[in-house]
Amino acid sequence: MRIALRIALAASAALLTLGVAQAQEKTLRIGTEGAYPPFNNLTADGQLVGFDVDIAKALCDEMKVKCTFVAQDWDGIIPALQAGKFDAIIASMSITPERAEKVDFTHKYYNTPPAIVAPKDSDIKGVNKEDLAGKTIGVQAATTHFNYASKTYTDSTVKPYPTAQEYQLDLANGRLDAANDDIVVLQQWLDSPDGACCKLVGAIKPVVEIHGPGAGIAVRKGETDLVNKFNAAIDAIRANGKYKEINDKYFKFDVYGGDS
Repeated sequence: MRIALRIALAASAALLTLGVAQAQEKTLRIGTEGAYPPFNNLTADGQLVGFDVDIAKALCDEMKVKCTFVAQDWDGIIPALQAGKFDAIIASMSITPERAEKVDFTHKYYNTPPAIVAPKDSDIKGVNKEDLAGKTIGVQAATTHFNYASKTYTDSTVKPYPTAQEYQLDLANGRLDAANDDIVVLQQWLDSPDGACCKLVGAIKPVVEIHGPGAGIAVRKGETDLVNKFNAAIDAIRANGKYKEINDKYFKFDVYGGDS
């Protein structure tokens, strides 16, 4: 009887240990675009790199979970999350009411303003509707920047592109008059040989109703526990210096923005 009891207890302990081990080995799959440097990019050897990727790795370390990364085209990234291809999107996705109808968001992990760039010999002097009247503006499709450009520059032709690299190529080759995107993305391009053609016209004051309060992490609707864990991890890496370490690797200023 005692032998049987000991065997049963040992078996229970083994199952408990296995369960703990499995919990500790949980893998979180992170979806990102891989075409939006310096936030996320796919290298020639197939590695995902960038600010979003480094932040994701730091958050996973803080949450004590293993992370894997999945590259996903931007226009299909939310459907892919909903279909279970990955567990979270960390891809510079702005928090907006429209997207919040489809996914749940953490609070922001960075917030930088949009801007306009144009060829160096352009006569564009500002970023207002009147400044860009009659011009053709390139913008990445299905983004807050595209929504803003479509609603604001109604006297211009707003041309959508699948990726930032594609509108950058057309702008450099004279097929566009201007482009609208995040100021960090645009400035990095301007600082590269590919962006030598162009100049920063100016920053755009964000419209919260369109641009949202910043970029957040998206998860499937109803996964509140995962949202809370990500939020706690974001707060932790902001407090312990890991966020600053990653920030300073890519930027000369704090991309987190204000404390709100």
